[in-house]
Amino acid sequence: MANHSATKKDVRQSTKRNERNRYYGKTTRNAIRDLKAGDKTVATAQLPKVASMIDKLAKKNIIHWKKAANQKSKLTRLVNKIA
Repeated sequence: MANHSATKKDVRQSTKRNERNRYYGKTTRNAIRDLKAGDKTVATAQLPKVASMIDKLAKKNIIHWKKAANQKSKLTRLVNKIA
């Protein structure tokens, strides 16, 4: 365990960030799953919201920006295929 006060604080901060990042990542994955399972009206309505969630994850460096671009591209192609 850490001995210096600054190191203890860093451990607290990184734990808090890790929990927050896991929550946002899981929430986005659930939204993607719901978008894929929905019909065409639901999918077209949810696509902008899900794309925004993916962009926010990339902006905060929770996921890589190229992974975000790939996910948005695949979801857009899926929704266009359904519609």
